Amino acid sequence: MEITGQAVFFAFLLSAFAGLSTGIGGLIAVGKKPISSRGLSMAMGLSAGVMIYISFVELLSGAFSSLESEMGTKGSWIALGGFFIGIAFIAIIDKLIPEDENPHEFLGVDQVVSQKDKHEQLKGKMMRTGLLSALAIGIHNFPEGMASFFSALSDPALGISIAIAIAIHNIPEGISVAVPIRVATESRFKAAGAALLSGIAEPIGALIGFVILMPFISETILSVVFAFIAGIMVYISVDELLPAAEQSGEHHFAIWGFILGMAIMGVSLILTA
Repeated sequence: MEITGQAVFFAFLLSAFAGLSTGIGGLIAVGKKPISSRGLSMAMGLSAGVMIYISFVELLSGAFSSLESEMGTKGSWIALGGFFIGIAFIAIIDKLIPEDENPHEFLGVDQVVSQKDKHEQLKGKMMRTGLLSALAIGIHNFPEGMASFFSALSDPALGISIAIAIAIHNIPEGISVAVPIRVATESRFKAAGAALLSGIAEPIGALIGFVILMPFISETILSVVFAFIAGIMVYISVDELLPAAEQSGEHHFAIWGFILGMAIMGVSLILTA
């Protein structure tokens, strides 16, 4: 399979966009008007809808189709295994990060901000919380960087959709970094900057994944990677995005966002087919 330098550069840009969207969360956290619970709930529901729809309709089904055509029934088992290995991979990462410092155990904007008032005098603790959150985000963003990168490498339109979905779900993570650091340093600039930098692991993860797999890239390898990525994105959606959207207290906005995300993705795939 021929990979052009232009395709690699575009895929890297998309991965960087998705990862560094944590900076948007940082700006929200230091701004005077935080995002409403309804807006956050709908955005995360939409992101989950896009991720789940893409995972099952495009990535996993494409992996099954490609591998079955090459290997028959054996290819089906490989695609299925890749999917559940992806789930296990991101689940293990979640398990290794303490829940208190895990930004994927997101509490919601109002609850995070309320912690600011509760711990205002404990700046050392808040700085530790912010730095550990940034580290945890970096660990999580490695596989997400691979997801946006390899998707864009195979299909730019699909890569754009995945990058946007990941960018939306990275916004609350930026908030979880910026709020405690703002309390600890009393600096909006440092808080927003830390949130932005916390997402840099995503493009780094994309490049590392590409360097490791570059000598072996083929249609078969990409199909296995897509099944793996589908598992990662389904896990993120059901473990993080949908529960967080529900915790905001805006149940129907979360559901409407989820349905809207699937509808947008479905229409876009038809139009770009």
